[in-house]
Amino acid sequence: MRISKLDAWPVELRVRPYSIAYESVEQVTNVLLRIETNRDAVGCGCAAPDLAVTGESAESVLAALRDTVEPAIRGSNPLRTVRLVERLKPLLAGQPSVLAAVDMALHDLLGQTAGLPLWILLGGFRDRIKTSVTIGILPEDVTVAEAKGRIDQGFRCLKLKGGLDVESDIARVRRVREAVGDKIDLRFDANQGFTFEDSVRFVEGARQARLELIEQPTPRGEPDLLGRVTENVSLPVMADESLMTLRDAFRLARRGLADMVNIKLMKVGGIAEALEIDAVARAARLESMVGCMDETALSIAAGLHFALARPNVAYADLDGHLDLENDPTAGAVILEQGVLRPNELPGLGFKL
Repeated sequence: MRISKLDAWPVELRVRPYSIAYESVEQVTNVLLRIETNRDAVGCGCAAPDLAVTGESAESVLAALRDTVEPAIRGSNPLRTVRLVERLKPLLAGQPSVLAAVDMALHDLLGQTAGLPLWILLGGFRDRIKTSVTIGILPEDVTVAEAKGRIDQGFRCLKLKGGLDVESDIARVRRVREAVGDKIDLRFDANQGFTFEDSVRFVEGARQARLELIEQPTPRGEPDLLGRVTENVSLPVMADESLMTLRDAFRLARRGLADMVNIKLMKVGGIAEALEIDAVARAARLESMVGCMDETALSIAAGLHFALARPNVAYADLDGHLDLENDPTAGAVILEQGVLRPNELPGLGFKL
């Protein structure tokens, strides 16, 4: 089997508007990818570029796929996944969502050829996982109403966004806890919006909310600050934007800068790299969460297959597809009562 052609195109996706510490979002553009072979097998992938996180745009992704990726892998055996990913890494430095899309499509082809769903091929540790659902920065009353609505939909884990105002964040998480009761898991994500003092104040003030964790409280460019928070608060601290590469994972683990890590395929460059990062986290006794951007259900499926395969991926935040109004890959994953599972088809289980 040989790679014969790459086909990629942008998809503009309407998003239910939301706000986080550093941006407001109403629309995003993903890039869908098909890798075709001389045996009619086709692998599918998706890139979700974000200038604020990955430093990419849809235009740069399409250019890289056309000018860099296709010439580098055309004619190659697509089943030699790691070999091809390693060949592309130096060519795609600073373009992780491009690498993620190609990695997904190659893994999709691998699963199809083996006749197995990818999560089984990669390890098959579990067959489903609970996901959190995210609530952006909203007024207190609206936040509470949104939380109740999500619980009515079957979700049992909520992630609240914040990072703009500590006192408001404390009030919102406490109100939500009062409204939803004790059986719902609550997480909080400051998206780099806090100082050290803010972080300590928030954790102390939100104690009654019994949060499960706090995610990326401080700026990603100040790793020592993240470490200070981890050392001085009672709540588990998760690194998100601070984790972009395998080297970042090693530094976070070696220096004890966080208690947990959020692995997003779009940040790290796909499944192959995510597996290595998770291995570093496991060796350091750091639990992993698989997270996402604003992504189609196809790339959510890739994150899900990774999460199901490995025992150290204890948490999932795979909700980036839920508020997309025109996702052409809807149905790539199955959501029931806040729990995600894949379909039983080989590979990623979806055809573009």
